[in-house]
Amino acid sequence: MPKPAWLRKRIGVDTINALKVEHILKEGALHTVCESAMCPNISECFNQGTATFLILGDVCTRNCRFCAIKKGKPESTDPEEPKKIARAVESLGLKYVVITSVTRDDLPRGGAEEFRDTVIEIKRLNRNVNVEVLTPDFRGDKEALFEALSAGPDVLNHNIETVPSLYPTVRPMADFERSLNILYWAKEYNNDIITKSGIMVGLGETDEELYNTFKMLADVGCDILTIGQYLQPTREHLEVREYVTPEKFQELERLAYKSGLKYVVSGVFVRSSYFAHKGYEKILEVKNRCTDS
Repeated sequence: MPKPAWLRKRIGVDTINALKVEHILKEGALHTVCESAMCPNISECFNQGTATFLILGDVCTRNCRFCAIKKGKPESTDPEEPKKIARAVESLGLKYVVITSVTRDDLPRGGAEEFRDTVIEIKRLNRNVNVEVLTPDFRGDKEALFEALSAGPDVLNHNIETVPSLYPTVRPMADFERSLNILYWAKEYNNDIITKSGIMVGLGETDEELYNTFKMLADVGCDILTIGQYLQPTREHLEVREYVTPEKFQELERLAYKSGLKYVVSGVFVRSSYFAHKGYEKILEVKNRCTDS
């Protein structure tokens, strides 16, 4: 399907900030989801000196048909990775950082300990850094999720990615209800934690399915939602069924707010970690207004 004009975007990692990010990542042998998932916003984020760190290696044990991250048998985890990431965060002078991972179904608790340790190490060096963890579903293990949250991240992000009817095609090894539970359990563990999710469009979903999904997210207390266009990484991945117009993204944003979600970012190039600090700041503003009133 030919790409429309609104999908044109320059990609070039060529500023001093971007070169600094690349140097620090290479020096620490660290991975980012920006590179591994072929994110269209990589130049914008790197050029501003930010990146979303990818822990537990760069090989995923699942076979999601939309994702560009490598699939297969992962290598053993690096016990020094949490400290390396904390030093990278300090070197980059980040005030807000997103930590995500490949899905590691081969590990006993899905990598929950590594999420916990990474948050601990980041906050040990600078307690003023806000940390968002974008976690897998830990195979529905509530205690694993609680372990990841025990270090006190500021935001729990877990992407549902698509509507329930498309899970067998898009995410055959995942489960929609299991993903909803992750968001619900996060509030059960700490009602004050900000929760967040993301969804792609252009895979064949209907407006009614999207609206129902938005309402289900609101019902489990999800605070923030990102909505973006699915882009086919390679010919081996799912084909794009529709290129959603910028006007339609505005309509989807309206529907998401109508469903009860507190903060919504909807647009062609929107991704879950894109300017993540803005959503966090907006929710804090809402909470502060409610407290003051």
